[in-house]
Amino acid sequence: MTVLAHDRYCDEIAHQVERLRTVVTSGADLSATVPTCPEWSLEDLVRHMGGALRWVDTLVRTRAQENVPPEQVPLGGGPEERGDAAALDKWLAETGELVVGALREAGPDTAVWAWAGTMNSGFWARRMVHEITVHRADAVLTAGLPYEVAPDVAADAVDEWLQIVEWAQRNLPRDPAKDLRRPGSSIHLHATDADPALHAEWLIELGEEGVVWRRGHEKATVALRGPLTSLLLAFYRRLPLDSPGLEVLGEREVLEFWLERATFG
Repeated sequence: MTVLAHDRYCDEIAHQVERLRTVVTSGADLSATVPTCPEWSLEDLVRHMGGALRWVDTLVRTRAQENVPPEQVPLGGGPEERGDAAALDKWLAETGELVVGALREAGPDTAVWAWAGTMNSGFWARRMVHEITVHRADAVLTAGLPYEVAPDVAADAVDEWLQIVEWAQRNLPRDPAKDLRRPGSSIHLHATDADPALHAEWLIELGEEGVVWRRGHEKATVALRGPLTSLLLAFYRRLPLDSPGLEVLGEREVLEFWLERATFG
């Protein structure tokens, strides 16, 4: 497992913001329901994502040592008028510039409050890359547009997801991840189209003491195989397991057991 460089994360946030902006300006119906987040419209989703980026900008820029309430984040809710794609796009563009600028200026090691893992700005650079990577998938699925993501980012998103599940099991007593214990059961994820140098395979063991995982090609109770992007989206519950290109081998109920309980994101 290799965490990407801080500059790589900053570059990717900027790229993902640009790609999300293309959805906003594509003529897509901003009032359309997001199939993967049915409590939101497409505009709600964009405002949520932009608000999260604005929140992180505030945390990093102020070197916050405790959480900052959302109501204290400047323009965290987005433009005042709803349904205005141009205003939403402008706000999102400014948001991207702010957060990427703050993260670049801070570097990866500046002490900043965070809700999990290492309390520094590097945590937020990585977290926001994967937050927007997955929510951009929500947006393009709503708009009926094609989706792509760089292989190194997709693989790192799987790593981070597994690390979050580990953290939740150990630190959040009421989190559904606490129930991810099924001794004797394991999951193998296998990206069939990735460069071998990326090592895009994972073994996840659902032990009595909690989830244990590692990169590698190993036999498991169930395997999920397919292109890396589809694998990522299925693992984040953005694509059905029966989507074209995906294959489930072995005890499918073990994978479904995981997906029902790994509910973050």
